[in-house]
Amino acid sequence: MADLFESYPRQILSHDGEAVYYGAIFEIAEARSLFDALHAQTPWKHDEVVMFGKKIVTKRKMAWYADNGLAYTYASSRKEALPWTPLLLKIREQVARLSGHTYNSCLLNLYHNGGEAMGWHADNEKELQKGGAIASLSLGARRKFAFKHRKDASRVDVWLDNGSLLVMKGALQEHWLHRLPPTQKVGEPRINLTFRTIKPL
Repeated sequence: MADLFESYPRQILSHDGEAVYYGAIFEIAEARSLFDALHAQTPWKHDEVVMFGKKIVTKRKMAWYADNGLAYTYASSRKEALPWTPLLLKIREQVARLSGHTYNSCLLNLYHNGGEAMGWHADNEKELQKGGAIASLSLGARRKFAFKHRKDASRVDVWLDNGSLLVMKGALQEHWLHRLPPTQKVGEPRINLTFRTIKPL
C-alpha cells in the first residue's frame, strides 16, 4: 500500500497544475494478480483514431467502462461504454479512497511492449469534467511517463511502477502535455487504467 513508502504521495510538478504520484498502491503479488485478471477478462479491441483526416488503427488495445448513459469521444472516435465489472469496481473504490475523488468511467489501454506508446497530448475532451481528477493506475511493465509545459521549457519525467497510481488534476491539462514514450528496452506488457469523470449528457 502507499503508506509503506514515506516519500509518497508527492507532487511532481512545480506549477500550473497538479500531478501527484502515490507510488505502488498494491503489493507486487496483488498487482500481478490484477494484471493477469484484466488481461484475460477484458474484451480488448484495437483503438481507432482519426489523425489528419485519416483513420488509424493502433497496435495497442483498449476498452472503456462507464456508468449508464455516458458517452466519450476522442480523436474523432466515439467510444461505447461497457458495464462495470466487480473487479473494476473494487479497483475504482481503492483509487477513489486514496485520491479523494470519485470517478464514473475508466479507459483501459493494453501496451504489448515498449514499442507501443502514446504521443504528446492533453486529456481535454469536451466530455471530461474541467479541472477534474484523472487517476492513472499502472499494472505490469515499468514505463517512463513524460510531461512537457505548453509555453515554457519545463520537462518532467516520472517512472510508473507496477501497481502505482498517478493523479492529474487542476489546471494541468490546460498547461501541460503528457506522453508515454516508446522504448526498445521493455519487452513486457503494461495495462494502464485511467479513471475519469465524464459529464452526463
